[in-house]
Amino acid sequence: GMVRALVMMNVDRGQVPKTAKQLAEMDEVVDVYSVAGDWDLVAILQAEEYERLAEVVTEKIQTVPTVAHTTTLMAFRSYKFTA
Repeated sequence: GMVRALVMMNVDRGQVPKTAKQLAEMDEVVDVYSVAGDWDLVAILQAEEYERLAEVVTEKIQTVPTVAHTTTLMAFRSYKFTA
């Protein structure tokens, strides 16, 4: 099965829409949300293995110049089941 991660990001001032668009173009990114609170964006990543998600975060997301800071949550289990 597929594994997922949630990546919370702080983005440079005024760069949220541009950054979100860049992230949305990445194959492993399932969804990108602009959010209120301590973070600016949250991306949901999906891949076949955790190692791939780690690569995406370190090699793709953290190299986007407008992404100032990230915190990554690796998802273990989904409790929401859709028909």
